[in-house]
Amino acid sequence: QVEVVESGGGLVQAGGSLRLSCAASGPFSSYPMGWFRQAPGKEREFVAAISWNGGRTDYVDSVKGRFTASRDNAKMVHLQMNNLKPEDTAVYYCAASRRRVPGTMRGRSDYDYWAQGTQVTVSS
Repeated sequence: QVEVVESGGGLVQAGGSLRLSCAASGPFSSYPMGWFRQAPGKEREFVAAISWNGGRTDYVDSVKGRFTASRDNAKMVHLQMNNLKPEDTAVYYCAASRRRVPGTMRGRSDYDYWAQGTQVTVSS
């Protein structure tokens, strides 16, 4: 079984930055990871994804050029969020997938293990 734990949320003013980190137990380094977010009254949506080796990343259009996903050798992935906007306010979830694919995935059903979520609040 894989356990996924994330950290790094908080409150920041518009234009500021936050870095989310996500750590997983088990053979995590072999699997793709994804980031999703859910704002109040809205469905959980895809934000970013990174391939099993960190060689590929994918982003939803609204965060391209502002968010960067990365993976280090210590079985940790990060989501660097710059130039944050009030519309980025949401609970952010990190997730890991068992699927052995070379690229990235955007679907919630593609991911098998989910972190508890961390609140990101951007004030205007």
